[in-house]
Amino acid sequence: MADLPRYVGACLQSGKLAMLAILVSGGIVLQILACALYNNWWPMLTVLMYVLLPMPLIFFAGSDAASLYSESTSGWIDATKFLTGASTVGSIAIPVILKHAGVIGWGALAMELSSFFVFVVAILCFLVTNEDDGYSRNLIYGISNISILIFPETRP
Repeated sequence: MADLPRYVGACLQSGKLAMLAILVSGGIVLQILACALYNNWWPMLTVLMYVLLPMPLIFFAGSDAASLYSESTSGWIDATKFLTGASTVGSIAIPVILKHAGVIGWGALAMELSSFFVFVVAILCFLVTNEDDGYSRNLIYGISNISILIFPETRP
């Protein structure tokens, strides 16, 4: 994207951000529909795992996400990987256990699992989008242009 004009690159980055928003919104809608259509709110237990899933990454990994992809000698990074994996397995296991216990039906299970996979696709798209550092540069460029429009006396 280096040979594209700056405004085209910014438009493409905005499209990626909009796609991420659509994916996350779709996952949330599927999550709510799994409960509302079958008048059974037990599948909302999965939301607990969705909330707990990023916590180890936030607390232990910080901004150094590259260390999660490599071999680590740090106990904190290993604990982060373990807790994130356990939360991910829990996100799949809760609806399956609820179905096995007869608490929810096949439709709710299918919607719960499809919601999970939509969230996974959104996370993978975010990771691919986040690898290209152009978005942060374009965002900063856009904010500086907006500040120049609002406060013209601060123009360099």
